[in-house]
Amino acid sequence: MRGLEKSTALAILSILYTEAFTPASQRSAFVQKTAFASWKAPSFGYGNSLVLHAKKKKQKVAVSFDVDAFDDEEPMSLKDQKDAAKKQKKKDTKAAALDALDALDDDEPMSLKDQKALEKKKKKEEKKAAQHELKMEQEISHSEEKPKMSAKEAALARALEMEAADEARAASVDTASNEPKLSKKELKALKKKEEKEAAKAAKKAEKREAKALELEAVPGNELASSVEGDSIPVPEEKQKQKTLTLEEKIRKERPPPRVRVMEVSQPGQVSLRLENVGIIFREQEVLKDVTWGVQTGDRIGLVGANGAGKTTQLRILAGELEPTTGDVVKSSTKLRVAMLRQEFVDELVKTRTLKEEFMSVFEKELEILQSISDAEKELAELGENEADRMQEVLDKLQDLQNKAEDKEVYAIEARSKKVMDLMGFTEDEGEDLVASFSGGWKMRIGLGKVLLKEPNVLLLDEPTNHLDLESVEWLEEFLRQQSIPMIIVSHDREFLDQVCTKTVDAEGGICTEYDGNYSRFLKLKKERMDSWNAAYNAQEKKIKEEKQWISKFKVKQPQAVKQRQAKLEKFMKSDDYVKKPPFTGKPFRFRFPDAPRLSPEVAEIKHLSHSYSNGETENKLFDDADLFIQKGDRISVVGPNGSGKSTLLRLLLNREEPDEGSAEIVGQNVEFNYFEQNQADALDLDKTVIETVQGASIDQSYNELRALLGQFLFKGDAVEKKVRFLSGGEKARLSLACMMLTPANLLVLDEPTNHLDIPAKEMLEEALQHFAGSVLVISHDRYFISRVATSIVAIEDKKLNKYDGDYKFYMDRSKKMKERIEARYIQGVSRIESAPVIDLEELSKPKRNFGGSKNANMVSRKNKGIKNAKRNQLN
Repeated sequence: MRGLEKSTALAILSILYTEAFTPASQRSAFVQKTAFASWKAPSFGYGNSLVLHAKKKKQKVAVSFDVDAFDDEEPMSLKDQKDAAKKQKKKDTKAAALDALDALDDDEPMSLKDQKALEKKKKKEEKKAAQHELKMEQEISHSEEKPKMSAKEAALARALEMEAADEARAASVDTASNEPKLSKKELKALKKKEEKEAAKAAKKAEKREAKALELEAVPGNELASSVEGDSIPVPEEKQKQKTLTLEEKIRKERPPPRVRVMEVSQPGQVSLRLENVGIIFREQEVLKDVTWGVQTGDRIGLVGANGAGKTTQLRILAGELEPTTGDVVKSSTKLRVAMLRQEFVDELVKTRTLKEEFMSVFEKELEILQSISDAEKELAELGENEADRMQEVLDKLQDLQNKAEDKEVYAIEARSKKVMDLMGFTEDEGEDLVASFSGGWKMRIGLGKVLLKEPNVLLLDEPTNHLDLESVEWLEEFLRQQSIPMIIVSHDREFLDQVCTKTVDAEGGICTEYDGNYSRFLKLKKERMDSWNAAYNAQEKKIKEEKQWISKFKVKQPQAVKQRQAKLEKFMKSDDYVKKPPFTGKPFRFRFPDAPRLSPEVAEIKHLSHSYSNGETENKLFDDADLFIQKGDRISVVGPNGSGKSTLLRLLLNREEPDEGSAEIVGQNVEFNYFEQNQADALDLDKTVIETVQGASIDQSYNELRALLGQFLFKGDAVEKKVRFLSGGEKARLSLACMMLTPANLLVLDEPTNHLDIPAKEMLEEALQHFAGSVLVISHDRYFISRVATSIVAIEDKKLNKYDGDYKFYMDRSKKMKERIEARYIQGVSRIESAPVIDLEELSKPKRNFGGSKNANMVSRKNKGIKNAKRNQLN
């Protein structure tokens, strides 16, 4: 190594020494960083010698040395000798330990702990040996596969491989040593993180599957149908979970509904309650945690807007409908609940006699009587030779007689007569057909049938529909005399005021109880709502101030802002937070389609005579009656139940033929719409709301029909409801909507306010006031008549007497009648006044244009107006 610097020579020697004597696992990668610049094959033919060129300093120096010389054995340094001695000592110690263990194996049995340690050591050694063998095989195969490299490249590659192996081993040792060292808390957090990631992945997969299902569900979707065979199958359980409605979710989350019995302490005391009752129809929540009840001595009026769930609550109390959640609590298992429905008239069989209709309540008793009659007939037909059969019939007859005594079968006729007398029917009327009775008397038949069931609790749903003033007053007096606890649903405020001792208000799915009649209810509700609004407004004012302070000091006092913000959020989630009071919204309004042009004369009745006969008796309704209807008339036909009001309309529209005289439409270009008394019952129950309206439309588009239904409060998914699931008021609104689709200049309305709540009645009043054609209406709602009619036609002594004045004018004619009506007024509710006069011609005139986009740029005087004057002063 002549000619090299000392430091360079030492570096070369140390590299070669490391290559020759150091194990592969302990070699360093510093071979790359040697002090020489390049290798070269020997150019002077000195055998296995190499030429190394040192890095340039001042001059280039070439050095030659023999590599094979290093392969000969040379004496080790003192340090290397010490290291070798230490390694040999370790090997000897291990060997001694293994010999000792073998000796123990031969002489004495090892403990369980020692055996486990020994097994563990053996496994480690076997593992190390296997790894070493695998590594050697890999190195051999790697060296065989590699192409021939120069000596320098081979040395550098080996150094790099050694360094990579050392790093991989160190990393594996670190991970192996770290994993068991994780604490329980860290392991739990790691597990939780993995679960969260798995849940996210599952949710994403569900969303993808749901989108795929939606694509498949769309009719005519070619993409979905084309990939149907390749789509991922979705488990049935997941499909069910996706299609769960709100009703099914609530039923899953909350306990099932129950019927509980809670015995009362006082004998003879009766009670029936709803506790935390909720009712959901698919996606519509009708009732939310409703709690209230009735007990002996109560006459409760259940009030609220149409669709608030009043009839639904009656059906739950009657046991006809199971709630989604909550309990029905009875005072006894034998509690009898009877209900008079809105549609009780439809349940009457018109071909029966009055007596047969009352007796039809006793179905089981009548079956026993029929069986006794059949047994007696069979017994009479048996001969003397049929002794065995005769004995069987006699035994059967004896059993039937015992049942009849237990059921008090032979007393049902007497009970029917008693109730008929209570309802005001005579004994002779017992043989009259049900069809011959008017609406008011049919109500008495329905109520009598309910009372024959001897109920402990009486439920009445809209009992005053179709009733005149006399019938309503009779019903009020009758109910006040009863000791049966009862719940009454009605929109007749005067009737509720006269009968009820308590009021339950159904609003927004929640029911609130008030003590007292309807007048007191209005007063208490107003006070409650005023207090609620005041508390809510004061609270919102404080919250607004707090938010302003938080926004103002967000930067200056972040810690204080954080505390106050947390306190505010906690308050808004607490029970002390006052929720927003319910908002009634804008009043519902609509207009009938523009009326086509109408001739001055509309209809005429001349010398009309008409009667009904059941074969034995004759009921004469009209005798030589006359009436003339002209353009612009808004006539209300009044009279007691059974006087022939509905018959008069049917005769006029040619639905019936008069006995004598004529009743017909005589005007030119008269187009009428007829709303029958039971128009809602003519609807197809299997159709949806939108399908019903589409069937009645002529050329209206789908969007126009949806807009019309929106005006009648059928919005969103409500248009897809089946007609059979609608309340009575909703059916009436749907019938009115269908009637609106056809333009007309004559409206004939028979009891249009039945089943309508107060806001809906007010809407109909306003629409009729703005109708440009003629109106002929029948109603027992005196306030409604006073707002709509400008002429009154009274059926008096089988004649038609026309009064050219509104209902107040007609009422003032009779002092007795005026006193009766005014005695029923409710404090705080509007009283009967003169009908409003609306100038339709003035409303139809086009408004004058006082500016706007048409003449905005046509101002001729530049100094006109304040702004222009100021602008001129500045100039």
